Amino acid sequence: MQTPSPTQHEARYRALCSKDARFDGGFFVGVTSTGIYCRPVCRVRTPRQENCRFFDLAAQAEKAGFRPCLRCRPELAPRHRHWTTTDATQILAHQATLLLDDPGTWLEPAAERTRIAAVAARLGVSDRHLRRIFDMHLGVSPLQYLQTCRLLAAKQLLTDTRLPVSDVALASGFSSLRRFNAAFADHYRINPTQMRRDPVTSTASVGSGESIRLSWRPPLDVGSMMKFFEERQLGGVERFCSAPKPSFKRTVRLSVAGHTHTGWISGVWAPEKNLLLLQVSDGLLKVLPSVIRRVRTLFDLDADPTPINAALQNDFPAGNGLRVPGCFDGFELAVRAVMGQQVTVAAARTLTARLIQQWGDPIVTPDPAIDRLFPLPQTLAQADEDLLGRMGIVRQRQVALKALAHAVLAGHIDLNPSRVAPDTLQTLQGLPGIGPWTAQYIAMRALRWPDAWPEGDVALVKALELENPRSQAARRAAGQMAERWRPWRSYAVIRAWAGTYRAAQPTT
Repeated sequence: MQTPSPTQHEARYRALCSKDARFDGGFFVGVTSTGIYCRPVCRVRTPRQENCRFFDLAAQAEKAGFRPCLRCRPELAPRHRHWTTTDATQILAHQATLLLDDPGTWLEPAAERTRIAAVAARLGVSDRHLRRIFDMHLGVSPLQYLQTCRLLAAKQLLTDTRLPVSDVALASGFSSLRRFNAAFADHYRINPTQMRRDPVTSTASVGSGESIRLSWRPPLDVGSMMKFFEERQLGGVERFCSAPKPSFKRTVRLSVAGHTHTGWISGVWAPEKNLLLLQVSDGLLKVLPSVIRRVRTLFDLDADPTPINAALQNDFPAGNGLRVPGCFDGFELAVRAVMGQQVTVAAARTLTARLIQQWGDPIVTPDPAIDRLFPLPQTLAQADEDLLGRMGIVRQRQVALKALAHAVLAGHIDLNPSRVAPDTLQTLQGLPGIGPWTAQYIAMRALRWPDAWPEGDVALVKALELENPRSQAARRAAGQMAERWRPWRSYAVIRAWAGTYRAAQPTT
């Protein structure tokens, strides 16, 4: 990691003075006079410039000896990702941070250094090379990065929930309370219980559970996001409401470290505060960091609108604020993509709803209309073909559905956002009945690949105002247009579908 130049230091100090939420998560500021590091949106009195040190990552600030602010709470900051399609080492560092960010890996029964070695092996490099890349690009070791992720997750649970400290320790990936207390004392020089305060109460409360605050960088078009989900919602599993007050509810089944947890989540948006107030049922509290991460990917809360808008503004002038809608579960999204092949959104929703009613396990929630869990891969892999046919699912789609379920069960495909998208794309397209469009759609929404391009999508080609949108020539022309939108083609797709494309006017 390079030390910020005087110009960069000056620019970041101006951003700090502005308290502009667009910079939230883009950097952190350590104040030498207090030993505390903050988000740029912290509402405390702005420190003197000579007392400020700026860091790209929270882990860098903690390595330098700063403790997290208890007021602005750095654990609430959106993640900051530096996307590139040219620098191989930056791509590798990015993929490694995605894997280390995954709370599911924290709960696996392995020592910290073993986890780092497993991440390196999954990326096809030695752990020594991985440490070298982290030092080059991030200025911290992989182990220091992982430790900061877990401690900040624990800090959020201590502050926002009533979970016992021992449960917080386990949910954050610490093997014992003793190790947890030692890590807090070493990094923050306080006891975990000193982080406690009255749990958050909000209008998001529905029955039992805990309420968590999730933030994002503006602008975020909450209304458009919720309308997208509202048009595709599946009865029994989820309910989205775009007006008058944007909100959502859904059932959840989450498998982490070999254990399955079920429950429900709900949320109410507070756009004026750049907050999503998330309510989580008691049955999911032991895997709360994983739930939080999946909700953030569901609504693309970690996106940085500034570079995206800079690349797309000329062609999509009304699209700033649109995000790529994600999913809570990759297998569920892949099934929905298969059901949506060559049919309308309404037809895909109807077909998928039939699967849920037939094979979705019942669950009790505070909302009687939300009473089903999405079917498991093993259930759909064994689904009766005659029954599938009577549901209106054609033979080709049945083959694709079963092949997908078997591939997930066998571990040949992992549809989590931390996986390498190009490799997963290749494996997906090797399955019968899954072509480029389906694979790219899955990459865009399940794998969170920002540069996906669902080639051949008629609605997309039509939105780009090309003649004969079903022709090969129009598809090729659309692909050529999209080259200037790399590496943000997924966001261009969402903007085009929303009707925000405007053809460049000829100059005179």
